[in-house]
Amino acid sequence: MAAERLVVVGGDAAGMSAASQARRLKGPDELEIVAFERSRFTSYSACGIPYWIGGLVRDRDALVARTPEEHRARGIDLRTRTEVLELDLAGQRVRARDLDSGAESWTGWDRLVLATGARPVRPRLPGIGAAGVYGVQTLEDGQRLLEALERTPGRRAVVVGAGYIGVEMAEALVNRGYRVTVLHRGEQPMATLDPDMGALVHRAMNGMGIRTVARAEVTGIRTDEDGRARAVVTADGTEYGADVVVLGIGVEPRTGLARAAGLPLGDSGGILTDLSMRVRGHGNVWAGGDCVEVLDLVSGRTRHIPLGTHANKHGQVIGSGAGGGYATFPGVVGTAVSKVCSLEIARTGLREKDASAAGLRFVTATVRSTNTAGYYPGAQEMTVKMLAERRTGRLLGVQIVGGAGSAKRVDVAAVALTAGMTVEQVVSLDLGYAPPFSPVWDPVLVAARKAVAAVRAAGM
Repeated sequence: MAAERLVVVGGDAAGMSAASQARRLKGPDELEIVAFERSRFTSYSACGIPYWIGGLVRDRDALVARTPEEHRARGIDLRTRTEVLELDLAGQRVRARDLDSGAESWTGWDRLVLATGARPVRPRLPGIGAAGVYGVQTLEDGQRLLEALERTPGRRAVVVGAGYIGVEMAEALVNRGYRVTVLHRGEQPMATLDPDMGALVHRAMNGMGIRTVARAEVTGIRTDEDGRARAVVTADGTEYGADVVVLGIGVEPRTGLARAAGLPLGDSGGILTDLSMRVRGHGNVWAGGDCVEVLDLVSGRTRHIPLGTHANKHGQVIGSGAGGGYATFPGVVGTAVSKVCSLEIARTGLREKDASAAGLRFVTATVRSTNTAGYYPGAQEMTVKMLAERRTGRLLGVQIVGGAGSAKRVDVAAVALTAGMTVEQVVSLDLGYAPPFSPVWDPVLVAARKAVAAVRAAGM
């Protein structure tokens, strides 16, 4: 009996995790695995790119977890520099092009995995495609930007957007000796936080010499006679001079193939799957990583949350199913951490506007404390904001901004959210204590205690 064929479209976290897991379950005589990847790199940490750009990670290859050669040695037919152009679901085949030779061919499949990832948002603005304007999503993107930084004579950089990528790239550019301006549309940077918490990030960015401009609506990129970006223009006519422009506006799911094939997509354009990561309505097609929407366990809605942690878990689940086993991915609570200079930033669950959009009535509690006992040398400020459902006291979300050791405290909240705990139950958690690590009442517990009081005061 001939081996069945698994075709994987996309060779980063989700795709190659799926291929590797399927290979663990079935040998080459039972399951042939063919994987297509547009770039030269596979299985790398896109999250590490800003730290490589900023010089904290010296070697690009340090971000690569497994090379194409290593995947091939494990019995996976990995075809790099090959782009899949079309999915033929009825015929169970894909059409791909070798980007070096231009040759096209069809490859049949018995099982298909879509792990096409996400792409940087590039609004349709004058000059957005000019030389000197960079998105940062792949290792090849990072390589192009790094080479540009090393050869650009000027030292002015403008970052458009102040989400995770925008803030991290702003710090990286400062570390490279650039004078950095960050333009963003919101009231405060880090729109993944509520504005009152984003204000703390704003203060930290200013403190390290980053100029931040709020409510800045970018209308175009002014170029010189050579077609190179020289300034970013906003709606009020202000021009911000730039030798390099970095887009940190965010990403969107790369689902053109899925859309053209008629696969189901959610409100944000991500592919919709069931708990086993099978594409809804298609028993032999799976999807995972940054191209899918996932269930938010707090709001009960699907969301597009592009994170490497999710992508690797998706790959494990997909590989188990495609390899004849069984696993599920139940959903997420939206946990993310970042940093700017020494300030750590974390969030999990819902922000105020998320809770409002979900029709939830809620209370908030914000506390300011320290990351260690206040008398311990080096104690740093830490702010915790907590949201709780007004009637039930159910924990809805936590945001943390503070010094060293602050961000990973969010994991306690992530577990509590996953378990559906109330803030009263959170107060009773038996967390570790010693002066070098925490005050006797950890700031998360203090915030929970204050949230309990707010719930009781609010009544029904």
